[in-house]
Amino acid sequence: MTSIIRIRSSSLLSLIFAFVLLLATLPSSSALKFDLQAYPKGHHSARCIRNFVARDTLVVVTAIVGGTKGDGQVVNIHIKDAVGNDYGRPRDVIGESRMAFTSHADSAFDVCFENVLTSSSPVMNPTRHIELDIDIGADARDWSAIQAAEKLKPVETELRRIEELVGEIVSEMEYLRSREQKLRDTNESTNERVKWFAYGTMGMLVGLGAWQVIYLRAYFR
Repeated sequence: MTSIIRIRSSSLLSLIFAFVLLLATLPSSSALKFDLQAYPKGHHSARCIRNFVARDTLVVVTAIVGGTKGDGQVVNIHIKDAVGNDYGRPRDVIGESRMAFTSHADSAFDVCFENVLTSSSPVMNPTRHIELDIDIGADARDWSAIQAAEKLKPVETELRRIEELVGEIVSEMEYLRSREQKLRDTNESTNERVKWFAYGTMGMLVGLGAWQVIYLRAYFR
């Protein structure tokens, strides 16, 4: 019976390890592509793409903006997170623009695009084509430069990348576990307060009922 349990445990660990390797060796997803409509200044028509990042994590945002200068459109980019940190405001972006930053908090961050129509003459369907690619953590590092600087073999470079990816997965699991612990503590504290509030309400009702009985008896005597 013990040997069967050990075999099953080792098989489970092998499956988990194989799944992590599969995730690590999968190619990165293609860039997000969309057309950004131009609006007059002050229209507040920004389009934002949101992602979550852990604290002290490297993020590289690559945006390719179509069009040419002087076509009556100006594309501005704003990168910010949900807690108020500002990571960049590139203005009048044309072609490829790459922005790298290290996150300051465990929070969601937004990459917002705004296409401002500056032409005074009418423009038929003014749009700019946008291609956006966001790399986070190990995917954001330049592994070709690391391989050349440290004189690593391709297999060693890939193993380093997989190691960092696994470390990021472990860190994310730890973060989720801590969040679950905080939520459980909050839930237990709330339940405890609700319980004592219910006891207090019941005591007040019982005391009020007893006072009414005593008062009515004294009144009708």
